[in-house]
Amino acid sequence: MYVYELPTTSAVSFSELCIDQSIDKGYTYCIPEATQARANLHALLKESKRTEHGAKDFLALVKFIEEYLPHLRGIMNCVAHDEIGFRVEPTFCWRSTLSANLFNKSQKLALSGVHADYAFTLLTYAFALSNLSNSTVLSLGTYEHDHAISDTERKTKEEQLNVAVGFLCKASGIFSFISDSVLPEWQVHRAGGPPVRFNKPPELNREVVMALARMSLADAQTLAIRKLLSKSAYDNNVTPGPPLPTSHPSPALIAKLHLECASLYSSARSLAKTPGSSKSPEGQEEVSTDLRKYLADEAAFHGALSRKWLGVDAGENGGRAKGGEAVEFLRWAKKDLEDLKDSGKGVSLGKAEKEKKGQKKEKVLDELAKVTVFYKHYKKMNDSLHFQPVPSQNDLQTRIPTGRLAIAARPFTPPAPSFGPGSVDYIRKQAEQMEIARENGTPEPSASNYAGAGDYF
Repeated sequence: MYVYELPTTSAVSFSELCIDQSIDKGYTYCIPEATQARANLHALLKESKRTEHGAKDFLALVKFIEEYLPHLRGIMNCVAHDEIGFRVEPTFCWRSTLSANLFNKSQKLALSGVHADYAFTLLTYAFALSNLSNSTVLSLGTYEHDHAISDTERKTKEEQLNVAVGFLCKASGIFSFISDSVLPEWQVHRAGGPPVRFNKPPELNREVVMALARMSLADAQTLAIRKLLSKSAYDNNVTPGPPLPTSHPSPALIAKLHLECASLYSSARSLAKTPGSSKSPEGQEEVSTDLRKYLADEAAFHGALSRKWLGVDAGENGGRAKGGEAVEFLRWAKKDLEDLKDSGKGVSLGKAEKEKKGQKKEKVLDELAKVTVFYKHYKKMNDSLHFQPVPSQNDLQTRIPTGRLAIAARPFTPPAPSFGPGSVDYIRKQAEQMEIARENGTPEPSASNYAGAGDYF
């Protein structure tokens, strides 16, 4: 999975920025609490730059973000209802971690308005969930290839794999929410104020965030495929290759799942390339080459695996008539994996990049070995028993089915504000006022006074 570099942010004091304009001055204690919640997030992100990250660190970051978001939404809703004002337009500094630049160093940005802080906080939330998923998966090891593992232990590992899938599905939903709701709303608020000219980072480009949503979903589907194959991978430990064990799921289904992964990674890559080629009046920063390469490699890898399983399906379930088809699909997959194995040769890399490249190459080599076993088996069968003509790659292209999605993104619902319009306490006070009005026989407050109190984002 792709591991995000976490951004950092500057300290902000809402107590110095905000003016309580409510009738009863009821936000005296709420605003300092919002400052404290953001200070906790700021301190943890700053500390994260100095240490190695593990699951506990990402869990702590997720917790602090979940504590800060209700406070931030409270301020946003109060501002929208003129119950809180600003002494000056607030500016929030965040570092862009997705930008491509010469020195591969994060770029510090000064962004106006609470919507920008909302967008970057949610982005960091999704980054942390994705990295948490990756840490969870790393802790499992290659359990499905452990000869000594018990069924109970394997099922426990699979449950953890499901948890990791859930983190990615949630991250995908957050990215979609940012792209569909937060960034358009931020643009409206920017348009209403003084013009701001700056090179827009990838994080604030809708197409890039849409790409991240699709990438997270593809990563989640990759884990779902692993879980689906875990029992058969264990059963296949002793004699890998054909014939498939009885516990193995349908090869045609596995092929369709990989096809959908390839499609998601490919479309994400196209979206991620958009900023660098667009001619927007506002500058558009290119997405980092590391992210774009990840998307390209994963699209190619899953494309090869889809052809592998289409070949296995033809060989296992197609009978004699599909002997040639099995050979060509596997030959095609073998060639694609060999090309992927050799990609990036001659490029100068740092220590971290070399380690990452080594892990990718190991993954490709492992699959290449498996594909070669199937290819040799079905080729021998076709050469000695079936004698079926081997179709061309162009002929096979028309026989490739459409992909299938096994999981879905989890739609993100923002937390209720901790104070102000839309909060539990605010709604309770409304109900009390209406009850008092009914008892006294006075006109009840108009419902329009409260319309949309909980609808802001």
